[in-house]
Amino acid sequence: MIALRAVDVKTNFKDVCAKAFGGEVILISRPKNQNVVLLSEAEYNELSKSAYLAKLERSVEETKQGRTVTKTLEELRAME
Repeated sequence: MIALRAVDVKTNFKDVCAKAFGGEVILISRPKNQNVVLLSEAEYNELSKSAYLAKLERSVEETKQGRTVTKTLEELRAME
């Protein structure tokens, strides 16, 4: 991970984007700890996919353990 100040990112945006596209994760430090992270779309997609799969695995485990909630169609409509 590379940490940069926002002003440095602004000055060298093209180079910073090239680093992110090359696989580096860029931490952009901002005032009051309002930091952001810049990463490639491919890396973001992998992280999103991993998070989704983790949720799916958790749901499967809960189902296997019988931790489910059953509702009728009428109950679901009443929740709208």
